[in-house]
Amino acid sequence: MSITKREHTLGIWALTLGYFLFYVPYSGLVKAATSGLLAGGRRIPGAELLPSAVISTAMAVLLFITVMRWWKYGDKRQLLGLNVLLPRRHTFISGIGFSIIVITTTLAYSFSGISIVFALILMRAGVLIMSPLIDHLFHRRVRWFSWVGLMLSLLSLLLSFSSIHEYQLGMATLLNLAAYLIGYALRIPCMTHIAKTGEKETAFRYFVEEQAVAMPLIILAPAVLALTGRGEIVNQLRFGFAHLLDISFILPGFGIGIFYAGLGIVLSFIYMDRRENTFCMPLFSCSSLLSGIVASYILMWWLHGPTPSGVQIGAALLIIAALLVMSPLHHLPLYLKNLKGAIMERRLVIVDFSGTSPTGSQRLQPEGRLSFITINFAAVRQILQKGPHTGGRS
Repeated sequence: MSITKREHTLGIWALTLGYFLFYVPYSGLVKAATSGLLAGGRRIPGAELLPSAVISTAMAVLLFITVMRWWKYGDKRQLLGLNVLLPRRHTFISGIGFSIIVITTTLAYSFSGISIVFALILMRAGVLIMSPLIDHLFHRRVRWFSWVGLMLSLLSLLLSFSSIHEYQLGMATLLNLAAYLIGYALRIPCMTHIAKTGEKETAFRYFVEEQAVAMPLIILAPAVLALTGRGEIVNQLRFGFAHLLDISFILPGFGIGIFYAGLGIVLSFIYMDRRENTFCMPLFSCSSLLSGIVASYILMWWLHGPTPSGVQIGAALLIIAALLVMSPLHHLPLYLKNLKGAIMERRLVIVDFSGTSPTGSQRLQPEGRLSFITINFAAVRQILQKGPHTGGRS
């Protein structure tokens, strides 16, 4: 059995910060537009906003892939003499799941009688419960801090559910929630099966193939429904497609779509991190719940929206606790132990008297040779690295 060092990177935390920064304006803009806080007080139904939102999302994501030159990573086949991108079975299913998630997420914030935070609670509760089940299905190890983060996240959801009497849950809301969870049930197992390897090329390949399916679908599905369906929601979709360039739709609709494109990109790579789903799911759930609370306060201060309740503040504190447990701070005792050992063994060299090459070995230099002082940051980095373990990242 080969022994390798476990890698410690903060990349997933940078992605989580990016997700937070995109989700605040996204959720706030959807709620403001559909609650009548924009456009002169007119409430814009979510289905009317959907066409402009999904079109701008698809354009932004496909443009991002093009600018990054990632199309080369997709699986290609010869078709009529042309080299055509052809997604694999898992990425095709995942793309369908992601298209459902994109549509239902925007609609979730548009229902009247439901706050941003409560909409997030409804969506995140099912996803959090799903994450350890998927890890168990794929025989993935779940570490203690992931379980603690999951438990704290669920506690924050339970606390928020204590104010459920303040909200209105209609059939449309419940059906939208069911579709949202179906999207995750399709997407996350496929990602876990082939994408959570820690290899960049594998992640790029999966992302490109999935988006090649999802982005056309998020436009085609509402368009086909608008052409063939009946009912109030279908009429709202038709109105949205017919008035894509109206000023009342350009700013909120396209803004929503562009912000969702940003959060969708970073969230995809959070999911594809090689850590267990029981770590990744609470991490993104905490980030989105915090962003929902921040967006609620922005709407309150800027557009005189409703005030977040004390229950929501308590839930936010539990979320912060979960993030601290899952952060690199859970390695603090090990860092201190390694630091103590390095000092005792005189291995901690911060001011390094080196020879002509500052990157050379720390051997005593012959008398008379030029010497100078360098700051050896590698010594500090070694303290922040654990001893050998098998596989995985922390």
